[in-house]
Amino acid sequence: MTDQELITELEGLRNTMIAVATGGPRIADVNEQYQRVFAAVAAELARRHIDNPITYGSLWDWYGRWSSGDLPSYQSRRVFVGELINPIINRVRTGRTGDVHPTGWQRVDRTVGELRDRLASARNEEQFQAVGLLGRDTLISLAQAVYVRDRHPTVDGVEPSSTDAKRMLEAYLAVELIGGTNEEARRHARSALDFANAVQHRRTATFRDAALCVEATTTVVNVIAIVAGRRDPQ
Repeated sequence: MTDQELITELEGLRNTMIAVATGGPRIADVNEQYQRVFAAVAAELARRHIDNPITYGSLWDWYGRWSSGDLPSYQSRRVFVGELINPIINRVRTGRTGDVHPTGWQRVDRTVGELRDRLASARNEEQFQAVGLLGRDTLISLAQAVYVRDRHPTVDGVEPSSTDAKRMLEAYLAVELIGGTNEEARRHARSALDFANAVQHRRTATFRDAALCVEATTTVVNVIAIVAGRRDPQ
């Protein structure tokens, strides 16, 4: 099952659960189809070693839950189902897993997580462009976390502004990865930084542009975190 097929099936389970709990079709009319889809989804999640948050293998099980008293309104049921299933849809769509390694730079970690969440919910050009803007903010926060003016002279001698992430990060890498043995690492880091900057500024934003921005930005964050010793074994 491809990612898109799994997402489609998860969305189908979510929509069916909401529909039967909000005055939609009778359970008897859709339960058999629901159970078939549930079984396929459960098997695929198990194959991917992803915990299945959906514990209702039958719509009658779901009926028992929503009629227990603490989900009295249609809205409360919609919210419950959304909070149950949407995170796993986002995880499949973005590749974001539960074992993301934080850098310890709180603002950087927060925006990296938000980047993937924004990508998962983006549906139009403006929202895809917003992902790029957040990617830019992520690199600015990263640069501000590691750049030290007296220690990291810029490569071109130009004083960076407080938002000049590219110049600050290039200066940081030039000092912290100094020496011939680090040339490949510097080249990789610079390439990732150049790519992140390029995709962040694309005006004709699509899902692919936004997804590339997220991955490029995350790569830069990971490289800098390694150079800074934030990923060293404790």
